[in-house]
Amino acid sequence: MSDSKRVALVTGGVQGLGAASARALRQAGFTVAATHLGGGDTARAFGEETGIPVYEWDVADFDACRDGVARVEEDLGPVDVLVNNAGVNRDAMFHKMSREAWDQVIAVDLGSMFNMCRQVIEGMRERGYGRIVNVSSVNAARGQAGQTNYCAAKAGIEGFTRALARETAKKGITVNAIAPGYADTAMVEKVPDKIMENILENVPKGRLAEPEEIGRAVVYLSGEGADFVTGTTMNVSGGFRMG
Repeated sequence: MSDSKRVALVTGGVQGLGAASARALRQAGFTVAATHLGGGDTARAFGEETGIPVYEWDVADFDACRDGVARVEEDLGPVDVLVNNAGVNRDAMFHKMSREAWDQVIAVDLGSMFNMCRQVIEGMRERGYGRIVNVSSVNAARGQAGQTNYCAAKAGIEGFTRALARETAKKGITVNAIAPGYADTAMVEKVPDKIMENILENVPKGRLAEPEEIGRAVVYLSGEGADFVTGTTMNVSGGFRMG
């Protein structure tokens, strides 16, 4: 089966890097679905603009993921490609971080790996094909003050990716992560100018990533051409992760 016949599901896929990934997959010929939670007008506008079916559920809720994936597969067919992009950040210095801020980030950013992959992995194994792409972060390796919860979750994603890749490689399933650097998205726009200036000084490319550049990496790892690539973390950070 060619990529153009494959069904790809992108969580958190109506804005930011998720939207760029969903658009790129659509342009590459995949049948794409995107999820959101509370996206409101943004989600509706994305669906109308792109023609990509949009579904709403909480990726931190196992039962919601089970029911949501079932709806997608009923509408579009079995999920061949899962892009785990949904995430939140609740930044605070650790000595001021609340337990709620810790739990929210771990549940959404890391817990969703289990909640979503568990819904598709058996079908992928039965069909002998699958692509799972998990969105990590450059800060999983570098660390970032004020983000102990986020960095812990993203580092966990990379360990999860390697372990699941080992389990599934002989079943025709690849599992990879992407570690984006700072990209030109609404989330990054909230970073104070002085902090962003310091970050960019340490990015060899000297600029933010364009969301489309992350989308192209997702397409590569989702396609037939990446059949021998599994258990990796692709660094898409303009060199920021080197130092």
